Amino acid sequence: MATDARGGRPRRDVSRPGLVRRSRGTAPADSADSDQPAPLAEPVTMRLDGRVALVTGAGSPDGIGYATARRLADLGARVAIVSTTRRIHERAGELGVTGFVADLTDESEVGALADAVAEQLGDVEVLVNNAGLASRASPEVLRPVAQLSYDEWRGEIDRNLTTAFLCSRAFISGMAERGWGRIVNLAATSGAVNALPTEAAYAAAKAGVVGLTRALAMEMIADGVTVNAVAPGTIYTAASTMAEIKQGLGTPVGRPGTPDEVAAAIAFLCSPAASYITGQMLVVDGGNSVREAQFR
Repeated sequence: MATDARGGRPRRDVSRPGLVRRSRGTAPADSADSDQPAPLAEPVTMRLDGRVALVTGAGSPDGIGYATARRLADLGARVAIVSTTRRIHERAGELGVTGFVADLTDESEVGALADAVAEQLGDVEVLVNNAGLASRASPEVLRPVAQLSYDEWRGEIDRNLTTAFLCSRAFISGMAERGWGRIVNLAATSGAVNALPTEAAYAAAKAGVVGLTRALAMEMIADGVTVNAVAPGTIYTAASTMAEIKQGLGTPVGRPGTPDEVAAAIAFLCSPAASYITGQMLVVDGGNSVREAQFR
């Protein structure tokens, strides 16, 4: 067996099917079929009953994080949500979940958040790294690269990529020890699929989210933890500008997407039903990224 650099814990060699973790009730290792791949270790279900889920960036009542938290709670998860302001407690009250305030670009605050969630709800088994969109306290930066300051660049990278790194790092060891976990990172079509002028820092950060997703998926694959990304296109929220709404009307579907539609994709990847999907990016953009030319 290989040795895990996180502390010497042996890891299974997933390149050898006979060593895949077996489900309860399977034949002993010395039986005639011991070299056969193990059957599915968990049911193909969307339910998350009893699982502890953390959704970051859920402060807006009409945002993707809020819609995702609601879906995960409906699936039976015990949900915690976090944002940078105390309005998260209003959202928590509306959803009947637990709210926390933390700056997820701060390593120490992420550590404190992990301890607080574990104390109040238990060990996190489902993590949705949704934090990253602009806020009143940290507005989006729209400048050409030639005019972009270093601090503005770092701010976009930290808000959109460092948050996913710090939160993932805080919870992956526990998931690995328990042999089950789901991480879904919010990327975007910008950076990973296409790009717009004046959004270089945002595009670079979101492309980085996809790279982090794939690398982490390969690191965690032997531990029963899947890591995937969802890349929304134009999604209609109260913060959408008229230009963004018009952009959504120009998609092949003929409208912007909704937070609930993105949340549905996230919830599936968080579920036991998605046990054979890892390291993938699911684009939710009404077909816009695959269209070769305008049809309307």
